[in-house]
Amino acid sequence: MSSTYTIGIDFGTDSVRAVVVNTANGSTAGAAVSYYKRWKEGKYCDASISQFRQHPKDYLESLEEAVKGALAGLSTEERLQVKGISIDTTGSTVVAVNEEGIPLSLLPEFEENPHAMFILWKDHTANKEAEEVNAAAAKSAIDYTKYVGGIYSSEWFWAKILKTYRTDAGVRAAAYSWMEHCDWISAVLTGETKPLEIKRSRCAAGHKAMWNEEFDGLPSEEFLTSIDPLLGGLRERLFQDTATSDQVMGTISAEWAETLGLATGVVIGVGAFDCHMGAVGAEISPYAFVRVMGTSTCDILIAPNEEMKDTLVKGICGQVDGSVVPGYLGMEAGQSAYGDYYAWFQKLIVGPVRSLLGEEAAAQLEDKILPYLSEEAFKLPVSENDVVATDWINGRRTPDANHTLKAGFIGMNLSTDAVKMFKAIVEATSFGSKAIVDRFISQGVPIKEVIAIGGVAKKSPFVMQNLSDVLNVPIKVATSDQACALGAAMFAAVAAGIHPDVKTAQEKMGSGFDKEYYPRPEYVEVYQKLYSKYQKLGNFIETNA
Repeated sequence: MSSTYTIGIDFGTDSVRAVVVNTANGSTAGAAVSYYKRWKEGKYCDASISQFRQHPKDYLESLEEAVKGALAGLSTEERLQVKGISIDTTGSTVVAVNEEGIPLSLLPEFEENPHAMFILWKDHTANKEAEEVNAAAAKSAIDYTKYVGGIYSSEWFWAKILKTYRTDAGVRAAAYSWMEHCDWISAVLTGETKPLEIKRSRCAAGHKAMWNEEFDGLPSEEFLTSIDPLLGGLRERLFQDTATSDQVMGTISAEWAETLGLATGVVIGVGAFDCHMGAVGAEISPYAFVRVMGTSTCDILIAPNEEMKDTLVKGICGQVDGSVVPGYLGMEAGQSAYGDYYAWFQKLIVGPVRSLLGEEAAAQLEDKILPYLSEEAFKLPVSENDVVATDWINGRRTPDANHTLKAGFIGMNLSTDAVKMFKAIVEATSFGSKAIVDRFISQGVPIKEVIAIGGVAKKSPFVMQNLSDVLNVPIKVATSDQACALGAAMFAAVAAGIHPDVKTAQEKMGSGFDKEYYPRPEYVEVYQKLYSKYQKLGNFIETNA
């Protein structure tokens, strides 16, 4: 019997990764990465106001390039054994679409308009609008924020839509509906993108749009118009029901099948967010705490619904039935900057070099600076008098979302150099992680093990050892360097009927773990003292900023 394959496609912040996976044993038959060309050039973004937009052409072009690259080594016969494709994306990453489900920026009149493009997860231009959502929820007879941690974020669906409506009347008039990236790109592969007809991701809707069966779907028209009348009428042009990612979105269109060199019967699964599918790729089980560590972090937990039915965890990014694994409650938290914090420090050092010595010198330094800083910081002793920083360089996602917060440092003197600063930044990201772990535990959610995936987890022993020391727990690192795409491939195998459920797909296709970090007892106590300083610094910033 010939092997069957599925394709998992992972849309990250900078690139899309595609993997072709053998459904019998999880081996990788092909993999490729494609970087977004316009995004790499810095187009449509303005970091000074936290505006981050991505053009749908980047997604379409990179999708084709990555999948063709991943399939390049397969024979024609093997390509015909590809049975399913599933996609994960960043989120909440939303776009205004017309009645046919076409993003407005794919229309000539809007093609260079950032407000008509995908509004990336880390875009924080809607801070004011998020505050208004929270104010309306506090006054409402129904608290629509109770399943999203009690605080609505500017990173999420409604805040971004309202900000766009207030900013651009042309986009507002032309926008028939709105879609999450994971819904739109999955629908594109089927050729059927009408917003009222496609299946919408339970993961995206529940965590970012306040969808819940208890509310009969999305928040009521009355509630939405109480935030701003501009939202009037939109609810009926969105969706009522949602689907978990083991379900089928459709089958691949003839056009995409020809473009990619696949059979026309390939099943396209319902999409979800990268961290949720990544947790599945990392073989998540109940009460395992999975850290997806990249430009930001996303933390995922699952628990039996019956055990969590009376628990509402405050200040996280939501708890949604079936958002990770169908039949289990999925809980999400995370940090708005992780790898982005390290990249910021890299730019701080490299920027003057580029200006003074040119691009070639800057490029050489970019390749070497973070490995060098990590290696040297690893050698430093740790004391309670070290520099301490907060991790809020891009605001705070959890616990208790507040994207107006800024980062701060204390304890510097004339001996403080780049290595000590970098050490403080890494420790800050670990302290932010501890704050999340402590919140879950304090709210009655046990954490039985910690699993790490993502670029940071695979590339930086210093960061991972520091995190283990601060959390005072062992941390397992998944073997797969594309765990999110692997998780998507697992979901594709379930949607295509190859495996009966997610658990079976994990057992058959999982990659296991190739490294484990253990806390060093001599560092644990001093990090508790530094963590206390982190908390005091954070309280000061939040109170006085």
